[in-house]
Order: sequence, then C-alpha cells, then structure tokens
Amino acid sequence: MASLSGFFRYIVPILVALYGIYYWQFVASRRYFTADVELKGKTVIVTGGNSGIGKETALDLARRGARVILACRNLQKAEDAAKDIRTRTGNSEVVVRHLDLGNLQSVRNFSSKIVESEERLDILINNAGVAKWQTDGVIATKDNFDFVFGINHLGHFLLTNLLLDLLKKSASSRVVTVSSLLHSNAPSVLNMTRADPDVASFLYPHLESYPVSKLANILFASELARREASSGVISTSLHPGVIYTPIWKTHMLVESRFKAAMYYVMSPIMWLMMIDEEAGAQTTIHCALDDSVANFSGSYFDNCQVAPPSALAQDDELARRLWEVSCEATGLDC
Repeated sequence: MASLSGFFRYIVPILVALYGIYYWQFVASRRYFTADVELKGKTVIVTGGNSGIGKETALDLARRGARVILACRNLQKAEDAAKDIRTRTGNSEVVVRHLDLGNLQSVRNFSSKIVESEERLDILINNAGVAKWQTDGVIATKDNFDFVFGINHLGHFLLTNLLLDLLKKSASSRVVTVSSLLHSNAPSVLNMTRADPDVASFLYPHLESYPVSKLANILFASELARREASSGVISTSLHPGVIYTPIWKTHMLVESRFKAAMYYVMSPIMWLMMIDEEAGAQTTIHCALDDSVANFSGSYFDNCQVAPPSALAQDDELARRLWEVSCEATGLDC
C-alpha cells in the first residue's frame, strides 16, 4: 500500500504538469480574431451555419452587421439558429435558405436563387461537412457519389463556381473553405482519371473517406486562388482545431453500448483536451476578415496563421487534375 501511495505521489504531479504543458501549447495558445471589422452592407453565406463552428462564425459576422445567409439542409434547425443569432446580435438580416450539398440540383437551385435575389456576395464560407459516422448508413449522394466526398468537396465545388460571378462582382471578396488536419491522412496516390473502370458501377469510388475529402478542400482552395489571381477573389482553406462539440455525444451514444460507456468515461478528458466551438470558429473568421489574408490567397491556415499542409496538399498538378474531375462530375463546363 505504501508503494502504491508513493506511486501516486509522483505520478499525479507529473500528469498535472504534462497536462499544463499541453494546455498551454494547444488550448491556451489559441488565437482569437479581435479586430474591429465592420460588415454593414456586406453579404455572407455560411454553409452549415445552423450549428457548431458554422453557427459561431455566423454569430460573429452578424454581430459585425453583415447580412448573413445560413445555407442549410435542415430548415427547422436553421430557422432556430437564425432566430437565436438575431436575438443575440440585434441583426435582423440573418436569413435561411435551403441547401442540400448532397444533391447537385439543390446546389443549382440555391445558387440560382442567390444570384437572382442578392446584389452582392462578399464572403462565401464553405463550412458544412460530414464524417462517415454522421451519414446514418447512407453511402452515396443523390448523384451517386461517395456521400462524404460528395458533400464535403463536390457540393462546395459546384456552389462556389456557380456563385463565382457574384463574388467577382463584389471583389475584393473571399472564399473560405474549412478543411481539417486529417487531410494529412489521405493516401499518397489518388487515381482521378476518367478511364477508371469502376466509374460505371459507382462514380469515383477511389475518392472516398473523410481525409480524402479534406485534402480535396485544400487542393480546391489553392487551385481556385490560382485561377482567380487577378479577379479579386481571395481563396483560403483552414484547420479549425480539434473541437469538443455535441456531435461526439450524438455519435458515441447511438453507435453502441460500449461507445456510450466510453463517452461517459472519456468526455471529461475530451473537454480538457479539446477547444470549444467559439475557439474553433476563430481561424475561419480570421480568413474571412483579416486584411493580411489578401496576401496569402491559396494558403492553408491553422490557429489564425499560415501553416504548411501535407506535401500532397501542395501538389499543383494534383489540384489541377482534381479540378478537371470535379468539373466533369458536377457537369460544369470548365
């Protein structure tokens, strides 16, 4: 018993010290965007703006006076979020529009209505995204693409291109695409050729998984920046941080009894190790508003500063090939 007591006497302070170092390095060091930027007269679209960091982003931009359009699939949740944002900011120009990124026709319908109804678009925030465990067993989008890749990349690719003329008209404007550090887990070789024999049975089956979709976000953002270098449209991508959100609870409690038990064991640790949604929205806000970002179009950001993505994410030829495949997949003439 004495030896056990001695063990805890030493191990507990060591663990506390290690956590203190971790907290200082990864949690307390998170940057916040505090510049006094007014957005009155500006229009912003936030996809997936009804919850999580999307809602926190919309809340911040609404406080600055922007007209904020929440582009969401679930209209009831979006209306509830918009009402909450209007109440908390006093900004009545927070509106909801239906957008299902897993349905390319829905993307076209949404974009058409935006072009018809909005005189300008200053900031497009491609925030919405799903992981495989959030798909409820659905494996394909309405257009027969991998569900995760279809929503995280192809839907936003089509959306951005259909709104590009409005973004150019409103230049200097910005496209901010939320990626993830997990993009570095994508495989080193992606076959994106039209000759793939599996295309006939399932469109682009090699373009699957969350890391691949997040890699595509970065490649898309950099290629968009290259193509629009002279148009005044600034394009960036980012890692928002590892965020403690209700999604973890929703996932683990319904997945299995074991994961539900693990959630209750791990949730205090997750709370200690992860950042909250407000902190998770800061790099998005930085990319949308900071003056210096105009000098770094095409760059990838982490913690409100430029960061190097994986080597694969810096492959310009891969970015070009992805753009061509995405045009073909979405039916764009580009």
